[in-house]
Amino acid sequence: MATAANSVPHPTLVKGLHNRWHPDIPAVATVKPGEVFKIECVDWTGAQIGNNDNSDDIKNVDLTKIHNLSGPIAVEGAEPGDCLVVDILDVTPFEKMPWGYTGIFELENGGGLFAREFNSKAAKAIWDFKGIYATSRHIPGVRFAGVSHPGLIGTAPSAELLATWNKREGELIAEHVNSVPPVAFPPEPIGAYVGQELSEEVKTKIGKEGARTIPGREHGGNCDVRELFRGSRCYFPVFVKGANLSVGDLHFSQGDGEMTFCGAIEMAGIITFSTSIIKGGVEKFALKQPIFLPSPIDPLYSSKLVFEGISVDYHGDGKQYNMDATVAYKQAALNAVAYLEKVCTFTLFNSNLLMSAAPVESHVGAIVDSPNACVTLALPLGIFEHDILPTEAGFTKKDFGQCAIRSDGVV
Repeated sequence: MATAANSVPHPTLVKGLHNRWHPDIPAVATVKPGEVFKIECVDWTGAQIGNNDNSDDIKNVDLTKIHNLSGPIAVEGAEPGDCLVVDILDVTPFEKMPWGYTGIFELENGGGLFAREFNSKAAKAIWDFKGIYATSRHIPGVRFAGVSHPGLIGTAPSAELLATWNKREGELIAEHVNSVPPVAFPPEPIGAYVGQELSEEVKTKIGKEGARTIPGREHGGNCDVRELFRGSRCYFPVFVKGANLSVGDLHFSQGDGEMTFCGAIEMAGIITFSTSIIKGGVEKFALKQPIFLPSPIDPLYSSKLVFEGISVDYHGDGKQYNMDATVAYKQAALNAVAYLEKVCTFTLFNSNLLMSAAPVESHVGAIVDSPNACVTLALPLGIFEHDILPTEAGFTKKDFGQCAIRSDGVV
């Protein structure tokens, strides 16, 4: 019989937000190993993006304020050199916010994988959630099951590791001073937020030294690994006492590569965790970066149309590159974009947004045959409401319209 005594909910720990990595940001809560707990997360921009039909909010997003992370959460008994084991038990959107978005950023404000090739202008798609499925009024004709996961999760860096990050990324920035979009983002006091009552001295230090949350690093961070959905397990190196775990940037769904930078279906929601500790795990497992054990649960999209790309920029100037898997990935993606334009009359924006958000898979086919690395990108056929397979008769084109663009009409 259910009673108050035996019906105790798992606690929800929401006491702090921060948008920089720094060891001086104290934990806002402490959990015991084995304890199940929930974390509420705002979307990664801090609710800068609205459920509307233009992309002005994407165009004007303030990137000094990202990512908005929940935490840090200390785990009792964790010490530097240990391995923090994090079980992701569930990831769900807020009941009051059953929607998310995918965005293409401006070349000069955020960029993305194809920012220079497309001279990117802001665009977005709003997705509605119905149980496990996502559909969009801005990209009609598709429906797919979400693989909800945290795009960003990691432990706090030590002071020594933070200094290493800032040094090596600062050197890279110095080598590419005028790069558009930037090659990296240095510490920036403007927009820095720690969400706690700390002394002005500590806040100033965090603003000046705190690492931006945009890239993934040795501690995890913004790796956008879509396999980290319900039922997965993560092994993180610990650099500070308590580990100080933080999480955010929840995704309802994402394709491999998250090619538009704001490329997943970004959402606000709740993630449920349990943790444990392996003492001395960094040395035991040669743990230079996190290790992940994917979930046993996965939407079944067994039938796929696979596009190949090699290290030749045949969608651009035709330049030959040497074993460049990034170039090969781009070509595979652009082959798929060109195909969808023929099959569906998808616009460039719609194709790009779709392949960022849907459960698209990418694999390195071969990386040994100089000069061409081979990368594949697989579109699951089951997400489309019509047949997109090649046929001798060709295709009956359907007009799927345009996604949400800027209110001034610039694309």
